[in-house]
Amino acid sequence: MNKKQLTANLLLLITAFIWGVAFVSQRVGSEYLGAFTFNGVRFALGCVALLPLYLALNVKKDVKYTPKKIRNDIKGGIICGTVMFIASSLQQIGVTYTTAGKAGFITGLYVALVPVFALIFLRKKSPATIWIGMVFAAIGLYLLCVEEGFSIAMGDIIVFIGSFFWAGHILVIDKFANEVDAIELSIIQFATCGILSLIVALIFEPITAKGVTQAAVPILYGGVCSVGIAYTLQVIGQKHAKPAHAAIILSLESVFSVLAGVVILHEKLAPRGIIGCVCIFAALIISQTDFSKMLKRKKAQ
Repeated sequence: MNKKQLTANLLLLITAFIWGVAFVSQRVGSEYLGAFTFNGVRFALGCVALLPLYLALNVKKDVKYTPKKIRNDIKGGIICGTVMFIASSLQQIGVTYTTAGKAGFITGLYVALVPVFALIFLRKKSPATIWIGMVFAAIGLYLLCVEEGFSIAMGDIIVFIGSFFWAGHILVIDKFANEVDAIELSIIQFATCGILSLIVALIFEPITAKGVTQAAVPILYGGVCSVGIAYTLQVIGQKHAKPAHAAIILSLESVFSVLAGVVILHEKLAPRGIIGCVCIFAALIISQTDFSKMLKRKKAQ
């Protein structure tokens, strides 16, 4: 591993840490603001936070905004932003009724769900490790969420449903990634998600200046750090990191969410819950590893 790859991996590790702690900010923010209000302000702020990055990367580019490009940008951003709106709304509602750590691990299941969705909807075959990972994920989810008497917390169910939409979000991003600039797509989708959230908030939630003020720190962290800074570090890091390494490092987000929940919010996990977390994390790693390709490389060497 050269110096550039080591630096890239470190940046991705910091990104995973920021995203993991973001679950704590969402949990704290839910005490002062409704889910849609919190997300609306957070994603609007995140959209603004990405503008300097966009301008910095495009200052030397001579980008021609043809009608076709503008249509593709807007179409891709709105579709991705709408799916993100559903996924983030379910996540924010769910985290109100569960712990930050559990929400982080349950949300992380989208990593294992993406290949399954790709097989079902896009007919893309997946290696056997995907299905092994799904078995570990199912066991882990059971141990983490199902309590004695087979009861499941409502928050866990809502976050779990949200993980399916996060998996769908990855697929729609993949569809438009080659047609739209990544930063432009992010800015438009964050704006879409923020606008939709605020519209719903205005209809169903009481929005007060006091609530926004009390949730100022979680909102700033969620918008500036989780979106603006972390996304920037991810873009820089993935330029030199190997895709497999990047995916595994970023999946540490779920581990950091548990640690942040324990340290900051004093959350506790029962022994079976800890085992469940280990199983889910193993599922994330296994589902991103194609052992057949690794064996072929070793034979070739």
